[in-house]
Amino acid sequence: MFKKLAQRLKDYNNRTNTAPVTLPFGDSFATSKNEYLKNMSKKAVELYEKQTDIHNFSKLVLSNPENKTHNDMVKKLFEDGVADPFVDEKLADLANNRKFLRDLGLL
Repeated sequence: MFKKLAQRLKDYNNRTNTAPVTLPFGDSFATSKNEYLKNMSKKAVELYEKQTDIHNFSKLVLSNPENKTHNDMVKKLFEDGVADPFVDEKLADLANNRKFLRDLGLL
């Protein structure tokens, strides 16, 4: 008798549970989860890049305060004919340069 009841119960469960189990949230939950993870990953990459930039900048700045080679490099550039951007005449020439202003989209 018990075997017959167990078999009937098994048959009944097989007939009523033929549909696969689905998420109660549906596909919209999966899509929003993927978007959330994508945005989260993008934010993580941005934070990593920011942290790396800060680390590299700090390492560069704090490497050797007695190192003055950058001043020598700038002097050599000015001696080779590179325009000094801090001279007023050069700034005025640049401000009146029509090709430069056109390239910037100001004309």
